[in-house]
Amino acid sequence: MLVEALTAVAAAGGGAVVQAAGTDAWLAVRERAAALLGRGDAARGRAELERLDRTARALEPEAAEDPERERLRQEGEWRTRFEMLLESLDTREQQRTAQELRTLVAYVADAAGDVAVATGKAVAGGGGSAVTGVKRTGDDGRSARVMNTGDAEASGAGSSAVSGIVRD
Repeated sequence: MLVEALTAVAAAGGGAVVQAAGTDAWLAVRERAAALLGRGDAARGRAELERLDRTARALEPEAAEDPERERLRQEGEWRTRFEMLLESLDTREQQRTAQELRTLVAYVADAAGDVAVATGKAVAGGGGSAVTGVKRTGDDGRSARVMNTGDAEASGAGSSAVSGIVRD
């Protein structure tokens, strides 16, 4: 059984793989995750690349009937793969591999930018504004991605509602 900190890093790794799919960070994350899980074995590395490719296809916007459910399923699958890897290692290797996984998670957080998935409806009235998705002020050069955002409805003078990405 993994200690709580290792379980948390495995869960973060699963989330990072899913978050990176479909972004500019994907190719680097794909390679790094496959190398981490392949542990230097070329055949295992290729098998992991194939699994990662299946994940990317499954997470394409129109691929799943229920995208949120598929996203959660994929996160769980990758969390489990990382947990199994960590469980198979001795304590010293667990710590080294957990650090590599933390580095991968940090890379995704920096590279993938903000992600909003399966948000609700944006409703604004009386001159107000509402966003269901991602709202950014300024251009910091980071990417943003939204999937399956809700509807947007604005009523009244000066009101605005956006479903997607807003950059001020």
